[in-house]
Amino acid sequence: MASWGWGEDTPPPANPEVTGSTKSADTSLTVKDALLGGDPGDDLSLGKRHYRERNYGLAEQHFRRSVEKLPRDGEGWLGLAASYDRLKRYDLADRAYKQALDIYGPRPEVLNNIGYSFLLRGDLRRARTKFAEAQSKDPANPTIANNIALVDEAARRKKGLN
Repeated sequence: MASWGWGEDTPPPANPEVTGSTKSADTSLTVKDALLGGDPGDDLSLGKRHYRERNYGLAEQHFRRSVEKLPRDGEGWLGLAASYDRLKRYDLADRAYKQALDIYGPRPEVLNNIGYSFLLRGDLRRARTKFAEAQSKDPANPTIANNIALVDEAARRKKGLN
């Protein structure tokens, strides 16, 4: 499972009607909140929401808008890359992962997501390599361990070793 530090524990936006607006219905938010992702109506938050709801096309749109506004936002690039993965636009996912690597460097969550991208493509060898690289940086991470088990199981099935 792809994991970049935001997911099920992130609350949904306060406004259930998604308008695509980057303005929040809650006017008590400060500029600092909006810049740091505290605005539930901002594109990063909406991208996360749509991704969790498996609306990958809408997630891609919001993540793309987010990185257009804040091009050094690694979280936005990771969300955009993961959305492209789910839309099977691996060429665009690779470009977004490159941006995330340029911002974050080879952090475990970035390497894990790149590995998961290779897994989705069926490139088990490259997926396993990236997962191993991620695990070397964060040996106790259960998501990375689960992804290694997943790719190893897929490799066994591919070889007919059930």
